[in-house]
Amino acid sequence: MSTTTFELAATSSEVLNVIAAFAGGLFIAGALVWAVQFGMRVMDRELPHPTPEEQPKLPEGGPVRETREMREPDEVPQSEGGERLMPYDLHHSGSKRGEDQKRKRWLPGSSGSFGSGGLGHV
Repeated sequence: MSTTTFELAATSSEVLNVIAAFAGGLFIAGALVWAVQFGMRVMDRELPHPTPEEQPKLPEGGPVRETREMREPDEVPQSEGGERLMPYDLHHSGSKRGEDQKRKRWLPGSSGSFGSGGLGHV
């Protein structure tokens, strides 16, 4: 084999590589165009966005605020006649509104950290 044969073989494989890369690029570009068109068709079938008149409004009294209250544990009722309690026999919540609604405050002279026995405030 002569040098020209090797040159022709090398050149032909380069051309095939260029053609394969070009075909692959065309395939990817076509897939992207199809995906965008598919997405646009799906969006056309969806419900339209709400207009400003359909947006939620604040209540007449203004924004709703949270309420703060002191809670205390709600005891489990005693069963009658030794029968077991069913879920519908229990209250909805595990706590109830406390009678004393004043917040418990830190007292000067008491321990400083959850009863750790430290000196606290002297």
